[in-house]
Amino acid sequence: MMFRCILSVLALSSVNAFTTQQLRHERDGMHTCLYASNANEIVPMRQGSSCAIITPMTNSGALDIPSLRKLLQFHVASGTDNLCILGTTGEASVMSMDERAQVLQVAVEEVKGKIPILAGTGTINPVHVKEMTLQAIDIGCDASLVVTPYYVKPPQRGLIKHFISMADLGLPVVMYNIPGRAKVDLTPESTAICAEHENIVGLKDATGDLDRVEKIRSLVGDKSHLLLYSGDDGTSPEFVMRGGDGCISVTANVAPQEMHDLMMASLDRNAELVKKINEPLLKLHKNLFLESNPIPVKWAAWRMGLISTSFCRPPLAELDSKFFNDVEAALEGAGLLGFGDANNVKAPVLVSRIESSTSGSDAMTP
Repeated sequence: MMFRCILSVLALSSVNAFTTQQLRHERDGMHTCLYASNANEIVPMRQGSSCAIITPMTNSGALDIPSLRKLLQFHVASGTDNLCILGTTGEASVMSMDERAQVLQVAVEEVKGKIPILAGTGTINPVHVKEMTLQAIDIGCDASLVVTPYYVKPPQRGLIKHFISMADLGLPVVMYNIPGRAKVDLTPESTAICAEHENIVGLKDATGDLDRVEKIRSLVGDKSHLLLYSGDDGTSPEFVMRGGDGCISVTANVAPQEMHDLMMASLDRNAELVKKINEPLLKLHKNLFLESNPIPVKWAAWRMGLISTSFCRPPLAELDSKFFNDVEAALEGAGLLGFGDANNVKAPVLVSRIESSTSGSDAMTP
């Protein structure tokens, strides 16, 4: 029997109106459909700090759903502006489709309508990208993060076709340009062509070239709905002050309120306040990349008591002990430690944020 999923998307003030889509999720010759009670409303992506959230796991490598729920509640309470689920930081590349569904469903249950949910759905094979995007639609996510297909080095016309094809599925798309890993660069000119599609709503730029902000803005025009997010915590304030809209942040896993405040100050072009907020975070921006992401940030989150283990799935591993002091020093410098047992802190400020989120969530505005 063939089932059909209908996605009714509301017209949004920040982008052009979407048309109602009739979508079908097809896999292995079967038509399956996942329903979420609030999946019919798209919450538009916002300016500000988007956390590229880690995926908590047990010491055996299984998904730690209770820790994930607490982490999501922590971000609601801390003012995170968008949540990027199942990106590189979330170890999506080593998850099954069933595990992806579990993580996304929990995210929808905990934060839908409070924080926009950006689901990572990018990989090399467009067929698999489509499958993951349709799954995100079925569950009720608000947008998809689609990386340039890595390793195979598509030409610019291939990249444009790829992003437009995914946008045609009906879910808002944030393109992800990371030449250092993907070995292909989505040019500003190609970005502007893609931005003409009403469902392409943003770009995560991890090129490290801050001059691109002005270049892309000049090509897409002042009236474009395209949101520009920095993919580098260390340079994100300057990126925003030069015309960007925010960041997709690893640091926000452990300092979500600080990153939100930093992005708001950057959007206000308040250089003095930006410096005041960012100086304590500088060592954190650096030391969370002493080993491959998300190895250091998972250890940092464990050290703060946010998750129960720092386990990373193979081929990654847990943080090398020679880096423990460096990451801890960065956390201390940012004022994120010092409230309890040094072996596994559960700082009262963090716990209180989570408790207030769960007890008064109906009245909260992130």
